[in-house]
Amino acid sequence: MATNEPVGTGRARLGESAFGVRARRTGSLAWQALRKPTTMAGAIVIVLLIGMAIFAPLIADANTPDPFQMPRDWRMTDAPPGTSGHILGTTSDGGDVLYGIVWGARLSVRLSVTVVIVSVIIGVVIGSLAAVIGGKVDELLMRVVDVFMSVPELIFPLAIAAVLGPSFTNIIIALACVLWAKYARIIRAEILRVRQSSYVEAAAAIGDSKFRIYRRDILPNSITPISVQATLEMGHVVLLGATLSFIGLAEAGLAEWGVLVSEGYRGIAAGRWWAATFPGLMIFLWALAFNLVGDGLRDALDPRTED
Repeated sequence: MATNEPVGTGRARLGESAFGVRARRTGSLAWQALRKPTTMAGAIVIVLLIGMAIFAPLIADANTPDPFQMPRDWRMTDAPPGTSGHILGTTSDGGDVLYGIVWGARLSVRLSVTVVIVSVIIGVVIGSLAAVIGGKVDELLMRVVDVFMSVPELIFPLAIAAVLGPSFTNIIIALACVLWAKYARIIRAEILRVRQSSYVEAAAAIGDSKFRIYRRDILPNSITPISVQATLEMGHVVLLGATLSFIGLAEAGLAEWGVLVSEGYRGIAAGRWWAATFPGLMIFLWALAFNLVGDGLRDALDPRTED
């Protein structure tokens, strides 16, 4: 069974912060999770996709002046894979599919990392306030969370992005404004659970302030489920972003996987399958890889999960 021991006051004797102890233990358990073939496979795919995003200019020369706008070759519309100069073919508008996939990977990294980080920060702050202060503040904040959780995930982002206008940046803002709610609920539940632990009661008995107890004893021992959820969300966010892009809430001609699928899906029935299939495969691989890694981390970091 995986071990996930609480970080109590003993970490002070070691001269190491609670977050340092938790990070070291989490890293060790995460490394153990990589021994599972499925988790390792997911991690390899993630490394390859992020590597493609980092080295995008080396794989496909950046379009000027905006590298995230698809270059168009109007003389080579609907070119099949293997065409000279267009390895994966072109769209009906002459957009290079390989270029869209490579630079779309960079946009996917930007989308997932930004949305997850902002959502985690907002969720942890609001969930912590609800759990630590309690009373009417807890009741009010949790009702706000219930409102966000009760509406399908695409509805609020769709409304926000529609009001702000078609823009990939607005898609990021819309998703971050909605997805924080699940983190707030998770961290609140964990804080309420950890607060009943004996080492927290011991810290209170020796006169530590509430904020000190929260910072050094409660939060470090409540953050593990957030890290697992954030990993799973990295794949989910790209699916949501691609959906919003597909229905036209991103800039036209953007080198983004959802936009590429939108441009190419009409040609599938006519045999022009490549424009939608290749970016669709990238979305699938991205989501699958992060789900495999997230499941592996959950199995390793959750002390209630059997190996």
